[in-house]
Amino acid sequence: MPKVYPNETATEQTKTPRHISDRQVEVLTIWKKSLLFNSDGFTVFDTKGNLVFRVDNYQSGSKNEIVLMSGTGKPLLTIRRKRSSFADNWMVFDGETSVSPIFLVKKPVNFLASKDLAQVISCQSINGLKSLSSKELMYEIIGSYAQRSVAVYDNRKRLVAEIQRKEAKAGVSFGGDVFKLTVQPELDQIVAMGLVILMEQMFGLRRSISLR
Repeated sequence: MPKVYPNETATEQTKTPRHISDRQVEVLTIWKKSLLFNSDGFTVFDTKGNLVFRVDNYQSGSKNEIVLMSGTGKPLLTIRRKRSSFADNWMVFDGETSVSPIFLVKKPVNFLASKDLAQVISCQSINGLKSLSSKELMYEIIGSYAQRSVAVYDNRKRLVAEIQRKEAKAGVSFGGDVFKLTVQPELDQIVAMGLVILMEQMFGLRRSISLR
């Protein structure tokens, strides 16, 4: 398999979210593999080969939540399945908190009859913006995760993120476990990576977590 990226030096570039005007388009390489031995998860690199995100707590039958961490292990988001819901719904919290979720991600009950893979619903105002009030649609996710062809649109119908296959040099394919995430300035890359984790839980071939 072609080498994903040579530099695995951890970086804290995701520690402090930047203002939208300071952001640029980010292209991240996602490797569906944990850095820990005998553990599932994700390892994510930026264009310089720096390790920016990791998920190491995919241990079948032993966890009921997923924690997205920075490259150095700082908790950024905690993702929990909404147990009382008949549908495939997930709550996303800031850091390691378990109260006041940031948003809810809902999988359509009959997604085969819809172009939507999932909808992201606000659970609270974000950064004091009243326009993003509770229960308002924040993002719509469409496409095919199995084919690594997914688009994320915000509530103004702007394309804010894409999941796509990654091609190595000379046309060599990495396969489905290595793909790229392109994030536009309007979307925080932490949130974008959280949506990738949720796509894996909803549509991945191998469910990483056994929730009871």
